[in-house]
Amino acid sequence: MTSLKRYARATGSAAQPMPFARAVQADGWLHVSGQTPLLDGVMVDGGIVPQARQCLRNLVAILEEAGYGPEHVVRCGVWLDDPRDFAAFNAVFLEFFGEHPPARACVVSSMVIDCRVEVDCIAYRTPGRR
Repeated sequence: MTSLKRYARATGSAAQPMPFARAVQADGWLHVSGQTPLLDGVMVDGGIVPQARQCLRNLVAILEEAGYGPEHVVRCGVWLDDPRDFAAFNAVFLEFFGEHPPARACVVSSMVIDCRVEVDCIAYRTPGRR
């Protein structure tokens, strides 16, 4: 039987509650919802580099809360608002996943909030191991 653990509901800008969990864990798998460049409910300014760093910091914080690390990430999904941000995003992604690169998909998409990037991931570790 699969045991599910849900991590607190996500919050949007101005700490508005969202209708989904930040992450759900099941039998060693952790599915982390898309992370945007929010810091304390406020959008980070400054373009793709600071926004990408904040997205990935948010993602890693959720991983660590659940007992995972970047080395456990097996796949990331990335949405960029502007295709010209691809190279700069890759440089930031390398800062976080250089030693343990996951599989990844990256697409260009208009965002539902005013940001340049969103990142989600799936991580795995053997149940009961840290």
